[in-house]
Amino acid sequence: MRVVKVKGEVDAEGFLRLSLPTQLPPGPIEAVIVLGSPAPTDDGHKYDFADLAGKLNWNGDPVAAQRKLRDEW
Repeated sequence: MRVVKVKGEVDAEGFLRLSLPTQLPPGPIEAVIVLGSPAPTDDGHKYDFADLAGKLNWNGDPVAAQRKLRDEW
């Protein structure tokens, strides 16, 4: 058994045509084909979350506010 990796292209009608030299003797064979899109390439651009980050200006005692919320439960 051999694993063969080839690249192909699907035509406008949705057909994939492959032509592979196998070096196998004539006769029946069993083939498994896994289809998938190529993995996206990492172009180095990452989303910048700096515009979403910030600091909350809190007026009062945050611990007291948390205890007040807990007492409501």
